Order: sequence, then structure tokens, then C-alpha cells
Amino acid sequence: MSDALTNSSEIQKAFVEYDRQVILNNVIIGCLIGIVLMPVGTLLDYKVYKDQWVFFFKLRLLCSLLIGAFWLVVITPFGRKHPRKLGVLLAIFPAFFISWMIYAATGNLAGANSPYYAGLNLVLLVVGFVLHWTFVESLTVVSITTIMYIIACVLHGNISGVNLLNNLYFLILTGVIIVTGSYFHNKTRFREFAFRYELDKSKQELESSNTKLSDQNMALNKANREIKETEMQLVQSEKMSSLGRFSAGLMHDILNPLNYSRTGLFVLRKKTRKLPPELLADTDAVLNDIEDGLKRVEDIVSDLRTFTHPGVQASEAVDLADIFNLSLRFISSELKDKNIALNLQLEPGQTVWASRNHFILVLVNLLENAIDAMGGKPFANGVRPAIDISSHTEGERTLLRIRDNGVGIAPQNLPKIFDPFFTTKEVGKGTGLGLSICFGIVRGYGGTIAATSELGQFSEFTLDLPATAEAAALTQPENAEPLRL
Repeated sequence: MSDALTNSSEIQKAFVEYDRQVILNNVIIGCLIGIVLMPVGTLLDYKVYKDQWVFFFKLRLLCSLLIGAFWLVVITPFGRKHPRKLGVLLAIFPAFFISWMIYAATGNLAGANSPYYAGLNLVLLVVGFVLHWTFVESLTVVSITTIMYIIACVLHGNISGVNLLNNLYFLILTGVIIVTGSYFHNKTRFREFAFRYELDKSKQELESSNTKLSDQNMALNKANREIKETEMQLVQSEKMSSLGRFSAGLMHDILNPLNYSRTGLFVLRKKTRKLPPELLADTDAVLNDIEDGLKRVEDIVSDLRTFTHPGVQASEAVDLADIFNLSLRFISSELKDKNIALNLQLEPGQTVWASRNHFILVLVNLLENAIDAMGGKPFANGVRPAIDISSHTEGERTLLRIRDNGVGIAPQNLPKIFDPFFTTKEVGKGTGLGLSICFGIVRGYGGTIAATSELGQFSEFTLDLPATAEAAALTQPENAEPLRL
């Protein structure tokens, strides 16, 4: 381990907190060992010191009671905060009472001749293998235990012979082993903790980085989608603008000869009234065809005018439910004739900031398209053609969805449905300007229109429109021209 790692104040502080809980648990275990093993030693007292076993039992019982009282102190907030300092006292209790029994013993097995010095070795083993103390704490307990043993032997008076030297030798040797083992064991524990701490820290940093990276990826994907959507809208807007500039001059050139043709047609009708009846019928049929053709050209020019000027005209807060009721009047007979179900689910009180008449034009166009889409699809097994209309509010925006279960739109056609003059209808049934006009009108309000579809299953148009003038001002195109129909 590098010095920078072992000397880190952050790691050392964390180890102290971790080690405090470990030592606290070990001290509690040591208390339980002392409470149980001290009275159990009475069996040995009865064999070795048969005349004194009752007195020794009282000493052992007193030691167990003191350890029990000590355990109650250990589990207090003070004890939990200072488990190491209190742990030293824990080892002193049994060492003191064993030394007392060595001093109080009589007969040949007393003082330095008492085999109970092995009990002191047992105390030191508990210190080394259970409590996991540091070098200083282990040295303190070993020194105090050794001194208490020497004092017990000196006070008893039996300090002659080799037994004292023999017992001290093994006692000190055990102490050296315990102190040395505690020193290296504590360093190993700290080293392992430091590695584990750094590993956990690195893992947390990696998880945090992964989370940030995931969030950034999500944000990037969202931004990419928004950029693509904006790009598509810009391309569509540019298409509309280019075609609008082209159509503006074209309409003037078309309307003038159209008016001449209408005037000429009027004159022809007056002249043909004098024709014989057998010729008049054929002539009227030809003139009616000419008039129908001129009317269709006029309708196309009118659509082009609407398409050319998709700006805002007399916008106001239009009640969405009212505007739908007005729009449905234009298609109610078609819905009834074709047995089409209409499911209208609008939030009460919703508004759209738009021109009333122009927004009716948008809704009627979308509903007519939905009716046409269901006309080309066979329905079976009790399935009924249906148009589902729903809306909800998001802040100061109104989101409107119009969905039909008709033939759907082919994937290759979906990106082109708002292009002017694009249509999949039969020749003579559509000019391809309906959705383009809707796109221009909605864009002029500061809204968007988008379509999703699955071929043979459904088509859904989503309109995102401002609900207030303030919301419209934020998204409305600059220099929008008034719309004149």
C-alpha cells in the first residue's frame, strides 16, 4: 500500500468509525465470555482447591457480576463512544480476580506454585484473538496482568524456586506474542480497510459517472430527436415559403384569364338561349362542363391563396368544444351515412388561440381525410369505423389528437403528406393542398402538426397549439402575414 493511501486522514477517520463498532461488538462478546467462563472455573476450583472452592466461587461470581455491570455501561452512549478504553478494564477484571485467587490459595499449590497463572494466559489470549486491540492497548493489558501476578506471588510470600521464573517466562512470552500479533494484525486490518474503502469509493464514483453518462446520453438523444424534428419542420417551412412565393404571382396570372373566361361563358349562355331546343340541350351540357371546370380552377386558386398566406388573422381564445361542434355540422351527414362512430373527449374549458373560421377549416379538412381513409377499408367482426378525438392541456399549450381506424398511411408517404400537391387520392378527388394548408395555418398560430400511422390500422394527427396569446407569442413565426380567404 502506498504511503499516500495509509496516511490519508479521510481513510484514517473512516477506519476509526468502522473500528469503533467492531471493537464494541468484540467487547460485548468478551463480556459474555467472561460472565460464562468465570463461574465455570468453579469445577477446577473444586478439584484443585477443595477446601477453598466456595470462597473462590464467590470471587468468580463477584467477577461475573462486575463484568455484567460493565456490560451495561458498555451499551450506553458513553460506552459506545469509548469501547477501546473500557475494553482495557474488561481484561483487568478477570486478571485481578485470578491474581487474587493465586494470592489467597493455601497449601502446596499457592503463590508461584499455583497453576492458575494459566488463567492469566487465557485472559491474554482473549485479548489477542477476540478484542483485536492495538499495540498500546495490548501492551498495557499484558503489563498490568504481569505486574498483578508478580504482586500476588510477592504478597503471598512464595517467590522461591523455579516456578515463578517458569510461570513469568510463559506469561511474558504469551504477552509478547499477543502484543506483536496485535500490532501486525491491526496494521493488516487497516490496510484491508483502506483498500476496501478506496474500492468502494471508486465504485461509487464509477456508478455516479455512469449515472451522469446515462443522463447525458438521454439528454443527447432527446436533443437529437428535437433537432431532427426541428430540422423536418424547417425543411417543411422552407418548402411552404418557396411554394408560397411561387404561387403568389401565379394566382394573379390565373385569375385574370379566369375572369375573362367567366365573362365569355356568361355571354355564351345568353346567346345560346335562342338556339333550337334540340341543340340547346347539348350546348347547355357543354357549357355546364366548362363552368364546372372554371369553378374547380377557382377553388384551386382559393386554396393556393390560403396556402400562400398562412399567417394569423384575428386570432382569439377559441373554445375548443364550441369550435368542434361547429366543425361537426359540416360532416355530420357523412358520419351518419357511412355509419362512422365519433368519440369526442375534450377537457372542459380548453381554449386555442386561433382564428375561428380558419381553425374550422383545419378541423374539417382533417375530419374529411379521416372519413375518406375509412371509406377504403373493409370492416368485419363487428368492428365499426370510428374517429377518436381527445385533448389535454400542458401548461399554456393545448394538445389535440384526431385518430381514425382507417387504411393508414404508407411509411414511404408519411414524410410527404404535408407537401403541397401531394395526394394519394384518385385523380379529380383531391388537389393535395389540404394538409399543406392545415400545416401553414397551424404554423401561423405558433403551433405544430404531426402525423403517425400504421398501414392498415390507424392514422393519428397531433396538433400542439398555443392556448393563450402569451404562449402564441413565444412560438409564432416572425413577420406572419394576415390570412385572407
